[in-house]
Amino acid sequence: MTLLTVRTAADRLGVGYSTLKQWIYGGQVRTTTTAGGHHRIPESEVDRLIARSNPAAPTTARTTGSTGLIVALSGRNRLRGFVDEVRIDGLMGQVRLRIGDQTLTAMITADAIEELKLRRGDSAVAIIKSTEVMIARETEAPPASRRSRKRTKRQTR
Repeated sequence: MTLLTVRTAADRLGVGYSTLKQWIYGGQVRTTTTAGGHHRIPESEVDRLIARSNPAAPTTARTTGSTGLIVALSGRNRLRGFVDEVRIDGLMGQVRLRIGDQTLTAMITADAIEELKLRRGDSAVAIIKSTEVMIARETEAPPASRRSRKRTKRQTR
């Protein structure tokens, strides 16, 4: 039985740490307490909560013993996260992956989703290979100078 920290379980459930702590204190989530008094949540409990929030999700047990080590791959940009949503419509499917506080959405075939057995709450890796990648930096806009403000006022008259 794999035990998760409250933070890891909250990430998988897509809820805030404090929300999950309130659920624990309210008796809605079963936990184990360590000798130091820290809560640990069984992975089966996380699966139960995910199934409760998404009744259409299959309830079959998934084995998590294998890490699925990738031996070699040409894609260098790997983003590790958790599956937030899976939608299948005909031949295509949409997978939304939560990576920290960001969301990445990928369109892949329904067959690939079935083969990967992707379900909400699963950990997954997005591997990005592209011929064009744009990088941008944001900065605050400089304050308008006094002279440009005067021109703007004159132009509006």
